[in-house]
Amino acid sequence: MGQVVDLTRTEVAARKRGAAARFALLAAPVAFFAVFFAYPVAAIVARGLKTDGTWHLGRIGEVLAQSDVRHVLWFTTWQALVSTALTLIVALPGAYVFARFDFPGKHVLRAVVTVPFVLPTVVVGTAFLALVGRGGLLDDLWGVRLDTTVWAILLAHVFFNYAVVVRTVGGLWAQLDPRQEEAARMLGVSQLKAWRQVTLPALAPAVAAAALMVFLFTFTSFGVVQILGGPTFSTLEVEIYRQTSEIFDLSTAAVLTLIQFAAVGAILALHAWTVRRRETALRLVDASVTARRPRGAGQWALLGGVLVTVAVLLVLPPAVLVQRSLGAPDFGYYRALTSEDGGVFLVPPIEAIGNSLSYAVAATLIAVVIGGLAAAALTRRDAGRFVRGFDALLMLPLGVSAVTVGFGFLISLDEPPLDLRSSWILVPLAQALVGVPFVVRTMLPVLRAVDVRLREAASVLGASPWRVWREVDLPMVRRALLIAAGFAFAVSLGEFGATVFIARPDNPTLPVAVARLLGRPGDLNYGQAMALSTILMVVCAVALLVLERLRTDRTGEF
Repeated sequence: MGQVVDLTRTEVAARKRGAAARFALLAAPVAFFAVFFAYPVAAIVARGLKTDGTWHLGRIGEVLAQSDVRHVLWFTTWQALVSTALTLIVALPGAYVFARFDFPGKHVLRAVVTVPFVLPTVVVGTAFLALVGRGGLLDDLWGVRLDTTVWAILLAHVFFNYAVVVRTVGGLWAQLDPRQEEAARMLGVSQLKAWRQVTLPALAPAVAAAALMVFLFTFTSFGVVQILGGPTFSTLEVEIYRQTSEIFDLSTAAVLTLIQFAAVGAILALHAWTVRRRETALRLVDASVTARRPRGAGQWALLGGVLVTVAVLLVLPPAVLVQRSLGAPDFGYYRALTSEDGGVFLVPPIEAIGNSLSYAVAATLIAVVIGGLAAAALTRRDAGRFVRGFDALLMLPLGVSAVTVGFGFLISLDEPPLDLRSSWILVPLAQALVGVPFVVRTMLPVLRAVDVRLREAASVLGASPWRVWREVDLPMVRRALLIAAGFAFAVSLGEFGATVFIARPDNPTLPVAVARLLGRPGDLNYGQAMALSTILMVVCAVALLVLERLRTDRTGEF
């Protein structure tokens, strides 16, 4: 009897330690998001809609009544829907090829397909400017320019989001048991009908999840539209930037921020629902046994078509970008980066490389710590509703206006004890906000795969939460942690929306430097922008190739 009592006391003590550990794990992530996300966004909304302590909510109706605002809302929604549809049409054949076919160079091609997703939006916009803009490849060959049309924006969005569909849908497709469809074929059902009635329903949650993520990224598009849209086309994000930095109409910017926040919240809620549907019981098999060599002329033609699509859509724009950066004799555009021009920067543009790398390293450390703690809390069996709700909140920085966050930093973090406007840490903090969701999404699948009984046994034997993490979780998640750090580094390196507000003139980042150079006339400025974009692209591509070598089938979708 005494042994049972002692065991019960031990279990109770272990549960108390578990509850304390859960709150300890969440303390830093909650504080981080409250201070550096919720507070700045709330501050800029209050600054725009509150005067002398009185809220002017009627301003929301006034802003929505403006025809130019309604046009921005319509264009934002329309281009996001069309971009999503085009991405699905172009990428779904690629998802099938990566899921079902085995061919030489498949791993290299997978990395090539994924590189555009980690490229900064400024680089994507610059690459398509080199391809379809004034003096671009199409202009030189056939006199065709698309930079003043919506097609340039749509194609750039497909380029950027191709990997989202291939990774999300293809990852599940590869694990669907092909024998289910084969059984339907044996019963006399045609191949198309078998796919429509057996495979498509199983893929529907993954397709919906991918479509929602593509819609989210295109709905909040900033860098691509800012560069390719010019004064003609404007999304909500671009309009918020214009209202804050050019017109200084904070009330209109605040209303647009609230609209975007509501839309993003609805999209993320739908995405969470589709993910839960995708995680329901399916008959899944090892992905390595479902892929085979293409058979017959039709399958080889499909593989060839996907290879041509990748070459034209995903490889050609970056290749043209590199070619344009080498347009001056003796690497003239690159050599010009080492000199001050006295107009765009206070320092030589080449210093933006060192600034970006140092900022990205600091942002990666912050994102890994905050995201790692959040992921550990989310995987605990005793996680309550608040913890599960916080999981959805972690995704908000991916969709909420980065422009609002950056400007919010300037107007909220300017008084002690958080007077950070002149501090270098402001940029990494903003970049880490974007990196944390990638860290969480990369680590969660692996942490959830750890047998919870191992943690419980170690805890019952008296191990502290830190020791449990060090000796049980860490050996299993070390590779996922490295991948998470790599993604955080890549997305931090290319963050533009918030950084454009808070990067100091004497410490520009690479995306900010590219945007400033593109904003000035002259072939030299244009060539330097191409050169800096190429450097940024190479750094991101190298980081992605390293990640691809570390990737395992259980370390997230990307």
